Amino acid sequence: MTATIVRVRDLMHDFGRVRALDGVSLDVEQGVVHGLLGPNGAGKTTLIRVLATLLRPTSGSVEVAGVDVLADPTAARARIGLAGQFAAVDAYLTGRENVEMVGRLYGLRGGEARRRAAEVLERIGLETDADRRVSTYSGGMRRRLDLAASLVGRPQVMFLDEPTTGIDPRSRKDVWELITDLVAQGTTVLLTTQYLEEVDRLADRIAVIDHGRIVTQGTADELKSRVAGAVLEVRVAPEDQERAAAILAGIAGEPPSIDASGAALRMPAHEGTATLVAAVRALDTAGIVPEDVALQRPSLDDVFLAVTGDAPERAAHA
Repeated sequence: MTATIVRVRDLMHDFGRVRALDGVSLDVEQGVVHGLLGPNGAGKTTLIRVLATLLRPTSGSVEVAGVDVLADPTAARARIGLAGQFAAVDAYLTGRENVEMVGRLYGLRGGEARRRAAEVLERIGLETDADRRVSTYSGGMRRRLDLAASLVGRPQVMFLDEPTTGIDPRSRKDVWELITDLVAQGTTVLLTTQYLEEVDRLADRIAVIDHGRIVTQGTADELKSRVAGAVLEVRVAPEDQERAAAILAGIAGEPPSIDASGAALRMPAHEGTATLVAAVRALDTAGIVPEDVALQRPSLDDVFLAVTGDAPERAAHA
């Protein structure tokens, strides 16, 4: 059984009359990417700030890497790394100087700080630009430098709050590869993001937070399956549509619907690909050759719409 490295219980936090966290409980397993998604104002950043010792909650308990964050925040900081929504780097220093400075703040001696800075700068792909002033860096380079600084203390847990916001697609891909590499080497990552495809690709598990509460969690496939099952879409020649509909109704147990164009028959695919195979074989036996067959599964957009009531585009910018 995989150990739990982040444990949150009944976390509450109020900003005056506004309740930002309303009884959040969350377990993050060691050595995974755990995605945290939700609409704007749902409580994601507030939760990250509490976990990172930047904000003391109204009530509840938080444990990271075996340390009670509220009782011993100093010990917790030695075990975590944080990259926020904006790159927190000094434009007047070089990339190397920025990382070394953070290493010293972690308590590393000069030589060790320099050695680890060189190590993470190489790991993040900035070794050739390490001695340039950060004011000359692109947005993507600054984001990678921010991640490098977060890694210099060799954290057991990394909190990444929208790490790819505002960077180009190539730099985003580089950050994705870095996150995958981090987890492969044993680091646990708690990731908030504004890109649904990002968490779909990277996260081993996903928690959706809305109005300060965790409303659902699981793997991406589990979340999608809770929203609705797969749908099989079959296009046939107009003269074959009536016969095809009867055949598909026998497989699905109900008549198929017709899409808005009137050209495709749609039916539930309760058994996924097995339903697809059964449909194609039945049509073939009847001498009907489909023009197109597609198995469509729910997306994370559908999950957001179902569990938060928000349009997917709003949720994507949480």
